[in-house]
Amino acid sequence: MLLGPFNEFLLRPALGDAFQRVGAAVHYAGSLGGQAREMAVLVVAAHWDSAFERTAHEAVGRAAGLTGAERAAIAAGEPLDLDDPAEAAVLRLTGTLVTGDVDDATWAACVPPLDRETVFELTTLVGYYATLALQMRVFRV
Repeated sequence: MLLGPFNEFLLRPALGDAFQRVGAAVHYAGSLGGQAREMAVLVVAAHWDSAFERTAHEAVGRAAGLTGAERAAIAAGEPLDLDDPAEAAVLRLTGTLVTGDVDDATWAACVPPLDRETVFELTTLVGYYATLALQMRVFRV
């Protein structure tokens, strides 16, 4: 038995394989730095109350350099004062993506420091992990 969402990927192997390739691309072949990427995943995990994603990605986030205070703030939905403008933009944009549409003020605050290619990557990452959270909730993983 596999951990997390991967057993359900086997229900439709062609779809599961394609979806896993998307996950591998956003996680391993993207341009987002490790801290920014893991902040985004943890925001999704907190929003969807996904225990598996939270547990798995708190460890990955710690390895990427996120502090315990940063991980706790994200889990609690508290604001973070980040020095890196791109990381701050990722955090702001992800928080907006999980709750609704990106308004003009958020777009103006996030692009730049993020470019359109990075926003595309981030929206794909958020969609991927939101889908995983949904599937794990439906299948009681």
